[in-house]
Amino acid sequence: MKTCILLAMTLGTLAAQTKPEYEVYAIRYATIPEFAVSGLVAGADASRKLDIAMMVWLVRGGGKNILVDAGFYREQFFKQWHVTDYTKPSEAVRRAGVKPEEITDVIVTHLHWDHADGMDLFPNARVWVQKDELEYYAGSAWQSRRTHGGIDPDDVIAAVKLNIAGKLGLVNGDAQEILPGITCYTGGKHTYASQFVGVRTKSGTVVLASDNVYLYENLERHVPIAATLDAASNLRAQDRMKELAGETARIVPGHDPAVMARFKEIAPGVTRID
Repeated sequence: MKTCILLAMTLGTLAAQTKPEYEVYAIRYATIPEFAVSGLVAGADASRKLDIAMMVWLVRGGGKNILVDAGFYREQFFKQWHVTDYTKPSEAVRRAGVKPEEITDVIVTHLHWDHADGMDLFPNARVWVQKDELEYYAGSAWQSRRTHGGIDPDDVIAAVKLNIAGKLGLVNGDAQEILPGITCYTGGKHTYASQFVGVRTKSGTVVLASDNVYLYENLERHVPIAATLDAASNLRAQDRMKELAGETARIVPGHDPAVMARFKEIAPGVTRID
């Protein structure tokens, strides 16, 4: 019995040691100027404006080039939004030294246009999305005009096509380690089943919050995001992120331009997080 316990402990230790320790990079590919902070932070002064950063996050290690979120590129979004400093996400990753065809995986945190639209730009990638998120927005969400805000039909169709082609991974709920050292957690109901990503690095767990936390202000003031289906769940998600990361500095919000200033720039518009 004692031998079995020791063997199990040894195997567990070896498994932990063989998990990759990743490097994490934020890549800013565009700006939306003069965005109302009240649309990001619940209860914020309606007169406050911020030039928000449009970012994707590159995770490298263990023979993988993983992109968390994929940005946008379809023409309709440039008609709907004033976008500046734009670089197509598949080209923006080159600034971090990676070709679009070298991206092995794309983790889509949620199906809003500015995070999911570029998922089909990376020809060799497996795309990951929460199972409930895709099933809802590919189905019952469209039975009402009020239940698919921010979701573009072209993106839903792109996800379905990837699934048909065998290139889509469905994340089945909370705390799912989809790749060694890469874990998806259900988020704070920004969309029907939004998720955030925990990444194992040398310095500890880096949490890529995406839109489950818009700005550092949400974390520092413990205020929910303005666009959530359930404010209480968003605050619980923030608390959980702090537990996973150990400190706020290792939580990366989805649109805060301060991300590009708080970490070391390694190339124009690219900072290393860990």
